[in-house]
Amino acid sequence: MRLELKNIEKSFGDKRVLRGVSLQAEGGRAFGLLGRNGAGKTTSIRILMNVFPADSGEVLLDGQPPDYRRLRIGYLPEERGLYPKKKIIEQLAYFAELKGLSRTGAVRAVDSWLDRLGMTEYRDKRLDTLSKGNQQKIQLITALAHDPQIVILDEPFSGLDPVNAMLLKDVVREEIARGKIVLFSSHQMNYIEEFCDSIAILRDGQVALAGELHEIKRNYPRNRLVVRSGEWERIRTDLGECCRVTGAEELTVTLPSPDDKADRMRWLTDRYDIDEIRVFEPSLNDIFVEYTDDRKGEM
Repeated sequence: MRLELKNIEKSFGDKRVLRGVSLQAEGGRAFGLLGRNGAGKTTSIRILMNVFPADSGEVLLDGQPPDYRRLRIGYLPEERGLYPKKKIIEQLAYFAELKGLSRTGAVRAVDSWLDRLGMTEYRDKRLDTLSKGNQQKIQLITALAHDPQIVILDEPFSGLDPVNAMLLKDVVREEIARGKIVLFSSHQMNYIEEFCDSIAILRDGQVALAGELHEIKRNYPRNRLVVRSGEWERIRTDLGECCRVTGAEELTVTLPSPDDKADRMRWLTDRYDIDEIRVFEPSLNDIFVEYTDDRKGEM
């Protein structure tokens, strides 16, 4: 499957929210939709889900407008929306039925997911008796029980402890391996970096950066070295202004040219006791800040 948003425009009254947004995501791969609050992420997702239409532009699935009567979309919203006083099995089965499953099929699918997520013991309990992390897992079931083709996860790891986060990671990997389109929207860059093959960063309703994450990183100037050494103070003194401290016993060395990498690495390892030396590669967090921080233009 290939999902495309092409030249999407959307305004609410006098406020222009999306300005020609174009995105592309593929089955069997995870796509990260990033941006600061108000950048247009939620509006893009709602147009994709057909909650409301775009003013112009189009949504395409394998080159054709989606048939939303048949297209199965699973959505985990950032703002959770289940009923705190209702039994878990009742509401999960109800939501699965709304998405096309028979009553028998809905109960079977929900029970399977409760077992998969270690939540069977809570089947007949009210939602408000569960911890925040377990409520998050119940909410996840509403997004997955009907076996969606497109899975949209908005801040999916919010409120999860490390053990439950690992469980969710396994579930997400399984969905990707089954060839589904998995779309992440999150401010937790470490999870986006771990899962997503490609990203788009929105700023002021426009795509500020999009593409394969490894290519984006590869295209950054490779003229900096990260050096870890117990002799970091001596290295810093010897190299002067081109060298700065960036961590515990860690330095970043800026080179005149990327072509100097090999020579400088040899020079350093010949003269000092080096524990690690590598070419600096920006993290997704570094990239996100560069493309969304309003102060960057003022510096």
